Amino acid sequence: QVQLVESGGGLVQAGGSLRLSCAASGRTISSYAMGWFRQAPGKQREFIVGITWSGTTTSYTDSVKGRFTISRDNAKNTVYLQMNSLKPADPAVYYCAANVYGGTWYVDGMDYWGKGTLVTVSS
Repeated sequence: QVQLVESGGGLVQAGGSLRLSCAASGRTISSYAMGWFRQAPGKQREFIVGITWSGTTTSYTDSVKGRFTISRDNAKNTVYLQMNSLKPADPAVYYCAANVYGGTWYVDGMDYWGKGTLVTVSS
């Protein structure tokens, strides 16, 4: 089993930046596809950006392209989300998730989830 723990959330002013971390334990995640998701109040959880074992990144969310960057450090068994130019529409609980079998990004298809970290943006 894999445990995922997110950190780095908090309150930030619009236009500011945050760096979220997802620390994995239990097993190495170097061969897993890793993704970040978010869920705003009253809305469905959505995929933001993912990264495969080889470092290929994927995002279908136009609102975050160019602002959010995913990366991984296999030596630390950790994945990161760098969030720049945060907007009032970005506040949500941000979740880290792992897919053992490859780069698929369906919410119901992810194998492991963290408990999330809250990001709040003030305008």
